[in-house]
Amino acid sequence: MKKVKTEHYKVTSPITLSDMDTSGNLKASDRKLKKELEGIREDLGKFQDILYAHGKYSVLVCLQGTDTAGKDSLIREVFKDFNARGVVVHSFKVPTELELKHDYLWRHYIALPAKGKFGVFNRTHYENVLVTRVHPEYIMGEHIPGIHDVSDIDQQFWEKRFEQINNFERHIAENGTIIFKFFLHLSKEEQRQRLLRRLELRQKNWKFSPGDLKERKLWDKYQECFQEAINKTSKPNAPWYIIPADNKEGARVIVASILLEELKKYKDIVEPELDDEIKANLEAYKSQLEKEKA
Repeated sequence: MKKVKTEHYKVTSPITLSDMDTSGNLKASDRKLKKELEGIREDLGKFQDILYAHGKYSVLVCLQGTDTAGKDSLIREVFKDFNARGVVVHSFKVPTELELKHDYLWRHYIALPAKGKFGVFNRTHYENVLVTRVHPEYIMGEHIPGIHDVSDIDQQFWEKRFEQINNFERHIAENGTIIFKFFLHLSKEEQRQRLLRRLELRQKNWKFSPGDLKERKLWDKYQECFQEAINKTSKPNAPWYIIPADNKEGARVIVASILLEELKKYKDIVEPELDDEIKANLEAYKSQLEKEKA
């Protein structure tokens, strides 16, 4: 099997999405990929236990991609061996009435993982420079001062929003949140096939919405917006990773491998030392419990 190397997927300079691979051929069968993932996620689960005990960092995993890119199943498979108390998943939908009464980052800020925990954003704060950019009329629901009409939403507006997102991520990174941002890069043909499967398989019918076809017609516009968002916001403290997503098994292995490789670099994340007094009296505590049995 081809070894996964973080630098092959990490965005460190401007990219052109149309030039980037969506197949992600790791030269392994789906069976081997599943076996590989089992080992990686077991190690990730052990790391999560240590992170929880250490209690000084949190990990934020952001997943973006088009419809059918495989976000839900990736979350299910990659985090399967985590202690349930140590990972929280948030799937962001259309903003509620309450959320629209706050700034657009508010609902994401209050969903951030606590120290010692993993947080997974299934769709993220980037929806505010993606779907709203393709459909700028949605911005009107935010009731922003100075924005009276869609014509008021110009390039300067989006540049300011990119700056705000960068500042948001810099702030949380400086306060102990380790950020991973994964773009699941799916080909248009693979999306077509997956949408067809939703229609052909009865058990998958519920996943289909006619709106999926409407959004598919805007494929090029979405790709353009994804590309600019990635190029404007991939920073050392919050890098983007472009994950080939045509093969779901491969995408899961790549994401899990990157997480494990990068998290292992945090050598200060270790199990906490016992208090000296407790350590000195461990045998006495054991003796006390053993006597209870008698």
